[in-house]
Amino acid sequence: MRFGIFIPQGWRLDLVGIDPAQQWEAMNGLAQRADAGPWESLWVYDHFHTVPVATQEATHEAWTLMSAFAASTSRIRLGQMCTCMGYRNPAYLAKVAATVDIISGGRAEMGIGGGWYEHEWRAYGYGFPEVRDRLAMLREGVEIMHQAWTTGSASLDGKYYQVDGAIVQPQPLQATQPLQRPGIPFWIAGGGEKVTLKIAAKYASYTNFAGSVEEFDHKLSVVREHCATLGRDPGEITASSNVNTIVGATEAEAEERLRAVLGRLAPFVGDERLAGIEAEYRGSLGFGTPEQVAERLQERASHGLGYAIHYFPEAAYDTSGIELFEAEVVPALA
Repeated sequence: MRFGIFIPQGWRLDLVGIDPAQQWEAMNGLAQRADAGPWESLWVYDHFHTVPVATQEATHEAWTLMSAFAASTSRIRLGQMCTCMGYRNPAYLAKVAATVDIISGGRAEMGIGGGWYEHEWRAYGYGFPEVRDRLAMLREGVEIMHQAWTTGSASLDGKYYQVDGAIVQPQPLQATQPLQRPGIPFWIAGGGEKVTLKIAAKYASYTNFAGSVEEFDHKLSVVREHCATLGRDPGEITASSNVNTIVGATEAEAEERLRAVLGRLAPFVGDERLAGIEAEYRGSLGFGTPEQVAERLQERASHGLGYAIHYFPEAAYDTSGIELFEAEVVPALA
């Protein structure tokens, strides 16, 4: 199994209590730590307002961070889970991503999806299109980016996006490398079977969805069906999932760590939301002792999970849980 790690950027209220002037130092320190560790990739979320409720707490912008991490790290790959197609013109986004790829020496990933956070959409003046429209925007946008990265320009007279000879030079470094699919790799996020997974079957190097074992198996079967229709080898696509991770040397320690995380969130989210967050962590593949977490991940790997991206909610305050994961879980699965 391959491993990625999320860098806290504030979206999940994971920088509260840290002075904004010191937050870049905290984020960059964690990125450089990951760069020196066993992680294949680092990730941020593409959001503007905190979750599960909008607050005045900091949320740092994803692609700005991509550019900064491109310059401050040297090995680790750089991704977003996931960029919202509706937040940026796709030709512009293709240009931004190509520049990040150049700065990083060919380490950019493109996590992309249709978007869902209604409060954020409306607050920034994007409206909130119906699901079918957001997914149609995703399809057109991915086509534009694919053209831009593989040919150096893009043209599309679509329903949602119109570009006419948009030049994207220089092309990403990965466009000229001997890759199976030249260009910045697409991670198509979401499990929509009729549209999202069909887009993934055509363009993606990675899918990204979770759910129960039964749900995971079903989504993978849908991807394979779409690949068969398109004449593509499904083995070219790696299945990934995001994993909320709180690991302790003992079950009691894992509980203690969870309580500390919930205590930081409590002043911001309210009792009902807090109970939901607690349930989400307790039901995660990544909650418990190293042995428990490794066993669950191994079981999911036997169903086709090839890449796990781990979110450690305590990362900005305490890296000992990450250290435990690196020392005991990664070697058991890598």
